[in-house]
Parts: sequence; C-alpha cells; structure tokens
Amino acid sequence: MKRNTHIWQKTLVSMVVSSLLLGGCALPVEQTSSGVSMPSGWGERGDQVKISPEGVPNFSWWQRFGSTELIEMVLLAQSGGYDVAAAAARVRQADARARMAGASLLPEVTGNVNASRDKDVGEPTTRSYTMGLSASYEVDIWGEKRASRLSAMASRDAAVFAHDAVLLTLMASTAQSYLRTVAWRERVAIARYNLTAAERVLGLVESRYRVGSASAQETAQQRTLVASLRQVLALRQQQEHQSLTTLAVLLGRPPQKLTVRAVSLSSMKAPTVESGLPTDLLTRRPDVAAAERRLAAADADVTVARAAMLPTVRLTASYGVGSDRVRDVLDNPIYNLAAGLVAPIFNNGRLAAGRDLSLARREELLADYRASIISSLGDVENALNALQGSAKQQEAHQEVLVHGREAVRLAESRYRSGSDTMQALLDTQRTLFQAQDLAVQLRLENLLATIDLYKALGGGWRPKRMASSK
Repeated sequence: MKRNTHIWQKTLVSMVVSSLLLGGCALPVEQTSSGVSMPSGWGERGDQVKISPEGVPNFSWWQRFGSTELIEMVLLAQSGGYDVAAAAARVRQADARARMAGASLLPEVTGNVNASRDKDVGEPTTRSYTMGLSASYEVDIWGEKRASRLSAMASRDAAVFAHDAVLLTLMASTAQSYLRTVAWRERVAIARYNLTAAERVLGLVESRYRVGSASAQETAQQRTLVASLRQVLALRQQQEHQSLTTLAVLLGRPPQKLTVRAVSLSSMKAPTVESGLPTDLLTRRPDVAAAERRLAAADADVTVARAAMLPTVRLTASYGVGSDRVRDVLDNPIYNLAAGLVAPIFNNGRLAAGRDLSLARREELLADYRASIISSLGDVENALNALQGSAKQQEAHQEVLVHGREAVRLAESRYRSGSDTMQALLDTQRTLFQAQDLAVQLRLENLLATIDLYKALGGGWRPKRMASSK
C-alpha cells in the first residue's frame, strides 16, 4: 500500500513539474498607457484651492460646512442609498468571478466511491466495491489562465472603484440637494416677508386713496404687486416641496417621512478646498481609477484571446482500487497517467475574430480612459471658475443689498410725505425684492461650486490596495 501511495505522489509531482516547465512559454500581458500629457498646474482660477501636503482634499469635506443636519443627511444617504447597494452587489459579483478565474490555475481533483450488487437468474450474486481519485489539469503554457485571472482581478478593482464613484456622487448630490432645499425655504421666507411688506404699503395707499391723496391708478398698481408676490410665494413653496422630494429619493426614504430643520443658508460656510497637482487626479478620482482598471482588464483579455489560438496540453491522472470483497478493496490498485495535445486547425476564423474583438475592445477602453482624464481636468477647471465667479458676485451683491434697503426706506418716507410718486416706491420695492432673492441664489451657487470642486478633485478618496496587484 505504501508503494502505491508513493507512485501516486510521484504522479502528482510529475504533473506539477511539467506544468511549471511548460508555463515558461507564457505570452506577456501588455500594459497600455493613456498617453495623455498632464498639465503641471491648474489654470488661472487655481488660486481658489490650497495645495495640501498630502495632495488630496479632506475626505470628510461634507462635515466642514458648519451644519450638523447636512452631516446627518449624508450619513443617511451612505447607509440607505439604493444606487450604492446595487454597486456593492456588483463588487461581490466581480469578486466571485475573480475567484472562479483563479480556480483553474490548479489541478481539479475528484473522488468516487461505488458499491454494487448484481444477480442474474441461475447465477450467484456478485458484489463489487471500488474507490478512486482522478486529477486533471490544463497546462497554462501560454499564460491564458493567468491572464484570465488578471483580467478578472482588474475587473474586480474597477467594480470597487466604480462603487466608490457612485458613493462620492451620492454624497455630493445629497449635500447639494439639501442645500437647494434650504435655499428654497429661505427664498419662501423672503417671498413671504416681501408679500407682507407689500400688503403693508397697500394698506397705506388705500388709506390715502380714501382721503383723496392717492389715485386709483396707484392703488391698482400696488394691488398688482401684491398679487404678483402671492404668485411668487406659491411658486417658491412648490419648488421647495419638489426639492425636498428629490432629497428624500436620494436618501431612499418616502418624502412624507423627511423633514429639514434649517431655514437659511446664512449659518453655513464654504470651507477651503485643498488640492494637489493635476496628476493626482489619476489616482484620486475613483471614476478615473476605474477606467484605468477596465483598460488593464482589456490588456489581459488580449493575451487570453491570443493564447486561445495556440495548442493546449491537458494532463490527467487517476488512481483506483476495487474488489468483490470490502476487506480486499485496497489490494488491486489501478493507475493511469495521460497527456493530450489539442491544437486548433479549422474554426472558420472564429478565434481570429475573438482576438480582433479583444483588440477593438481595448481600443475602446483606452479612448474611455483618455476621455475620463480630460473630463476630470475639465471638471476641476469648471468648478474653480464657478467658485471664483460666485465669490466675486457675492461680494459685489452685498453693496446692492445695502443700497437697496436704504432706497426702499427713503422711497417709503418720501411717499408718505407726498414728495415722491407711487411708481418710484414700486420700482425700489421690486429692486430690493429681486436683490434679496438673488443673494440667496448666489450664496447657494457658491456652496454648490465648493461641493463640485470637492467632487472634481476626488473628494479625498484614496484607493485601497488593488487586488490585481497582489
């Protein structure tokens, strides 16, 4: 029995040694570069960001706006967003495919145990007991299986990075939707305040009309303004509700169960954004990293397709024992060791077409990777431009508000004293109403641009160690 075991062990060793020797013929997996020349710095708007020693924004950027409610909303989105859950499921699928691809790198061993009892008419009963092990292995001569595993692992990395990109997008969208909801609420309050002020002036005009010191035209004009402001208030309330519904959808909650406590953007601050150099985007944006990993998978797929056009060697070995009595079942061993060579001869161009398909797929993903790099640079420049533009507009608009409030105060005083017309008062009122509403919009645009910049820079994302690099 020991001799039998020794022979079986030698058989397995022979299979492993043969596979290692033949594996030296493996085709190399090419690594395609993007070929995109990255700029050395940001454009003329680059002074809007601070160069960080680590080269990346703070990952907890959404905690830096001075709003505990905003933090709560982002945390809810992270735990309840359905898009993130779907992306996580895709990661698990890719991980399973990677494990499946790696399984073929080792021999497959199966075992069997059988017992049978036969009886023919007029013949004695016969019994049979057998046991056996069998192993089979397709030698990875050309590196096809290793390349297939590399492709699967790179695809898994791409799925992980795509999941992170979905999460980053969800966090940014949630923060922006929350800010829009608060902005609409503040604009509702401004519309309500302006309506109240216009109704107060209407009361004054009607009082003067009753004593003959105001005309019917002046009264009609003020009534028109009041009606217009009521329409604006109704519209703002509708827009606030729509924004709240959008936020609820992002959080994965029914709109009826979501409440927002904040009523103004005035308490929120736009944090300073840290940035590295443009080259950091290649490793700091999950969508760019995912595109690079998909290209790496395509590189490996080209090797797989080329190897499929070459001969394959399959090794098989089996060991079995059998007897008509259980106690003698180990006394009659049978061994078998075989090797087979299979080479494609005619397939009507199918394998060549598969190779061409993988090459074209790699060209597609190379173009996608290049596009993602250029797009990321454009995203940062656009966000920088929006951030600087909104900041300058906000600064200039503060003076508009100061003069607008003073103009309304003077116009009301002059109208009360009869030294100015109703039209002058109406014009100053409209100007102030519009300025107050625009101030909220500019504040919102500045906060949204800050979030866009964080997102464009990768939001502080750091890639985990890639499985395909192990």
